[in-house]
Amino acid sequence: MAGRLDGRVALVVGAGSSGPGWGNGKAAAVLYALEGAKVFAVDVNKAAADVTAAIIQGEKLPCQTYACDVSRADQVEAMVKACVAHYGRIDILHNNVGIVSAKPTVEVSEEEWDRVNAINLKGLFLTCKQVLPVMESNEFRLDATGRKIGRGAIVNVSSIAGIRWSGVPYITYATTKGAVIPFTRSIALEYARRGIRANAILPGLLNTPMIVEPLKDSYGGDVDAMIDTRDAQCPTGYMGDAWDVAQAALFLASDDARYVTGTELVVDGGITAKFT
Repeated sequence: MAGRLDGRVALVVGAGSSGPGWGNGKAAAVLYALEGAKVFAVDVNKAAADVTAAIIQGEKLPCQTYACDVSRADQVEAMVKACVAHYGRIDILHNNVGIVSAKPTVEVSEEEWDRVNAINLKGLFLTCKQVLPVMESNEFRLDATGRKIGRGAIVNVSSIAGIRWSGVPYITYATTKGAVIPFTRSIALEYARRGIRANAILPGLLNTPMIVEPLKDSYGGDVDAMIDTRDAQCPTGYMGDAWDVAQAALFLASDDARYVTGTELVVDGGITAKFT
């Protein structure tokens, strides 16, 4: 690999996969490591994070795991302290946490609404609240001309569901993922002069473990039929996968994106352009 993240520490929240195969956070954590970052892999399910770490460590690369419920302020504070205690700094915060509840609006309970908001949106606030002061303590990096190019990068994973109807009724998911966009812009502009960038990725229809259990009932319970239907919705004729999102995250986390902040990178095979 090119070593685009050499010497940096990446805190990846949601680094495990919800089932067999490659989820977005798992792929991002591995790619960050392959590009030189020391990875702190966090998941509410530590066993899932350990699977990711085993892949990274199998390449003789550093990775530490940690269990955290990002809806809990005390746990998030402890997580960030643990990362700094282990690696001494944080250069990249990758927020990949998100849960899906596919139900018609009137069937969503108040408790379910609160739970999805707590994990998908409040979790971003809590992680950024704790990580931003750590990033501000970093030295500015300089480019070849001596220009300051940054102290940290935040990558928040949103979804095209936050800007488009995707054919599935999941108002809690769409609302929270939509809110990630102005949240990220606000962080980006507040911290632009302090050398910290923040950007959002909006994945489209992806073939990852996350879609199987939460969404299959919306397609009659037939996973193969669901995959065929979602493939057909994409202009490319097939869904993307976790590595498409990971490559976008690597770009935004690296100095290749040193002048990119407060924006949204859509990774969807053209589906949002199709319905514009």
